[in-house]
Amino acid sequence: MDKIKEKEKKSEEDLGLKEVHTVWGPVEADVIKSFLESNGISCLLRGKVVQSVHPFSADGLGEVKILVSKKDYALAKKLLKDK
Repeated sequence: MDKIKEKEKKSEEDLGLKEVHTVWGPVEADVIKSFLESNGISCLLRGKVVQSVHPFSADGLGEVKILVSKKDYALAKKLLKDK
């Protein structure tokens, strides 16, 4: 794992967050975020670029990670699996 990914993972762990899903664009990320929040699960979206400035997904730049608290991870994973 490269140093940037290690730093990101450490930062997520420090905040008590865990990656529940990854998508390739802001639209899908917003739909999933709304779905989780409608089920009482707060989440955070993290991407590599600001989509409003660079609205494309070449070479992984469109990747958006959906993060939830560790306590909500199992329920969020189940909800996403069942959707």
